[in-house]
Amino acid sequence: MNIERYKSLIFDCDGVVLNSNRVKTRAFYEAALPYGEAAAMALVDHHVANGGISRYQKFAHFLSRIVPQGADGPSLDELLEVYGSKVREGLISCEADSGLIALRERTPWTRWFIVSGGDQAELREVFSERELDHLFDGGIFGSPDTKDEILSRELQAGKIIRPGLFIGDSRYDHVASVNAGLDFVFVRQWTEFSEWNSYCENQKIEVAASLRDLT
Repeated sequence: MNIERYKSLIFDCDGVVLNSNRVKTRAFYEAALPYGEAAAMALVDHHVANGGISRYQKFAHFLSRIVPQGADGPSLDELLEVYGSKVREGLISCEADSGLIALRERTPWTRWFIVSGGDQAELREVFSERELDHLFDGGIFGSPDTKDEILSRELQAGKIIRPGLFIGDSRYDHVASVNAGLDFVFVRQWTEFSEWNSYCENQKIEVAASLRDLT
């Protein structure tokens, strides 16, 4: 892949820049556990099957579709608070892709973005604390806006400049990139998408083991 030809690189965060997929999976389980282990595991299954979708949508689905009607337990706001606390701890300490800096050095004139299903304020705080925010000169964006909404808005504003490449690790990342008219590469090293191999083969998607592969 000729990475230098792109004017914009758009990165998903979890499983691409940070090894944080398991952090979030565990946080969903622990936040939902007051409703019982079966409900917590059902939320985990929903989360893994819908990689890249925001926590707001997943917890809303949990309360409306998984939790039995009338069951006692935390409210949506309480679930989000517990989840956010556990996730922030993990995001600060988890591994970052070892090829990130080398890729930035190889693409000095390319505008970099984070477009994630994670909470936007949380992402900006974590990336600032980890001193990674300066790499993403195009901006760090997340929920409650969806990836489709963010990509559409930033393209219309002329901030994402074509040709652009979306670098992700989920089915939704690919779908969002297609909807936005962006190229896509799948990064596999930390993905929780169990069917990634057949999906990428069927969709003729280029696969990279990690960001280091792109350098």
